[in-house]
Amino acid sequence: MSRDKTQAPKVEAFADHHIITPPNSLRRAIRRVVDRELDDPVARAEQALAGLSGEFKTWMRSECDRLAEAHEAVVRDGFTAQTRDELFRAAHDIKGDASTFGFPTAGAAAESLCRIIEHAPDLDLVPAELIRHHIDAIQAIVREHNTIEKAGVATALSHKLRNVADEYLMHVNKDRPDHLEAIAAPSLVPAD
Repeated sequence: MSRDKTQAPKVEAFADHHIITPPNSLRRAIRRVVDRELDDPVARAEQALAGLSGEFKTWMRSECDRLAEAHEAVVRDGFTAQTRDELFRAAHDIKGDASTFGFPTAGAAAESLCRIIEHAPDLDLVPAELIRHHIDAIQAIVREHNTIEKAGVATALSHKLRNVADEYLMHVNKDRPDHLEAIAAPSLVPAD
């Protein structure tokens, strides 16, 4: 883009200073459009999401299957660097996708599981039931999502899991103040 050298900056001189105002070359770059030509990217994105919404439950079920497979590997092989990472990634992906896909309480339960994996000093000492309950809850929330009565149960379940996980983490990290601060962080669990 070449500069128009014919436009010089406007200079106002005062006794103790000068004000230099450069030419406004952006006015030439603006194109006026009539209202019917306006593009609303948010509306387009919402329309695209609505078109995909029929796939959300299938995608969430796939993520739940991946989480279950990762947990089966932990049960079979114990916590290794690979099994820990895969379990964490599967839970973290659910945490990230759940709200977008319309499963916020599944995301809250997945967040709680991520916190356990992240902040437990020794994953081999974490009660197996605590991890299993998180995985079962996530799967149940996704499976029973369309039942309206279950919505209150899903929220209560996510709250309970988070409370139990936090209690456990507070206990096992009592000598690790850097982790206690992270454990006390606000929750993604939806309010009642």
